[in-house]
Amino acid sequence: MSVYKIPLITAFIIFPVIAFIFTIPYLIYQYRKYGSIPILRSVIFYSFILYLLCVYFLVILPLPSMEEMKTIPLKTPQLIPFDFIRQLYHSISFQWNDWSSYITLIKNPSFYIAAFNILLTLPFGIYLRYYFECKWYKVLLYSFLLSLFFELTQLTGLYGIYPRAYRLFDIDDLILNTTGALLGCLITPIVSKILPSRKELDEKSFKKGKKVTFFRRALAYCIDFFFLVIMIAIVSIITYNTEISQYALLISVLLYFLLIPILTNGKTVGKMILKLQIVSKKESKNDKIKIVLRYILSYILFYYQFVIIDIISNISTNNQGTWIIKNGSINILRLYFWLNILSIIISFVKKDKRFLYEKLTQTENKSTIEYEETKKEEPENAKEDEDARDKKDK
Repeated sequence: MSVYKIPLITAFIIFPVIAFIFTIPYLIYQYRKYGSIPILRSVIFYSFILYLLCVYFLVILPLPSMEEMKTIPLKTPQLIPFDFIRQLYHSISFQWNDWSSYITLIKNPSFYIAAFNILLTLPFGIYLRYYFECKWYKVLLYSFLLSLFFELTQLTGLYGIYPRAYRLFDIDDLILNTTGALLGCLITPIVSKILPSRKELDEKSFKKGKKVTFFRRALAYCIDFFFLVIMIAIVSIITYNTEISQYALLISVLLYFLLIPILTNGKTVGKMILKLQIVSKKESKNDKIKIVLRYILSYILFYYQFVIIDIISNISTNNQGTWIIKNGSINILRLYFWLNILSIIISFVKKDKRFLYEKLTQTENKSTIEYEETKKEEPENAKEDEDARDKKDK
């Protein structure tokens, strides 16, 4: 068991780093497809990553030192199919009616190594059929490719890091690993009785996705901030050594949070990626005006008010009246900022989840994902409309 202990501990140590790398792409994919991140779906996905890490480290660890490699004999690939059966036959005297023969069989290295190779990929077959909805022939192909990847990793001495293979390339491992995944595929219906089906997971995800959460909005803002930084760099380069170079940040904010939403009917790059759109709660002719006003009150006067305050602070005041207007404007912006902060805190405890600038403009975030229910209803509605037209024609 100590042989397996180090690889498993290593996998659990590395897992948080790998999970972090996968998190942003995973969140974007889930929000684009479903509009939500259900806990059970995430647990299944990240457990799959952890499983693959464990399997990989079980295959390559422990790593020998370069000094130890000198003492390891040359590994000749084993290319005879089912050679482990021959080794079992010659190493034990098995009798069907003798229980001690079974104990001897289980303790034999050829047997438990073969059993380990089957069990190693059994969960892989379950994941492929249950979560990824793969047919048996796809499970056969993917499990064979996974096993081949592991065997080639060993054959190449960990991709050339070692001068030669430190573990044996064995054709039986390919057969047993593939068999294990197929067995996992076969027993998946038992797992499906314990866990909700993939269809149920999708329906739950779509249902939750209709409601735009704070986290989804926050992720959209983070994406927007990333692209805003790129725009700031572009504007700074374009305006370099000009009179307006000091206003590069303000120009970038105005272009990004005003021009782009106007051209895209209420979307920024972040909202487009996560399939969100700003819409008016009450349909009217002034929808676009409300959307523009919302972006002014939110991103410009709230999130980036320090840009406005910095510009106002640098304005020279020649008389008391100008000084009063200047300081009054700064104090109003600061008051507006704290009122928004207060509205965000209140929105977390009240049923109304809208912020102050959303209430003032009567706008909200809407998911633009075409949910399955809508897709199913469309043909029925189309048929009803067609029947109505036929009756009218008659």
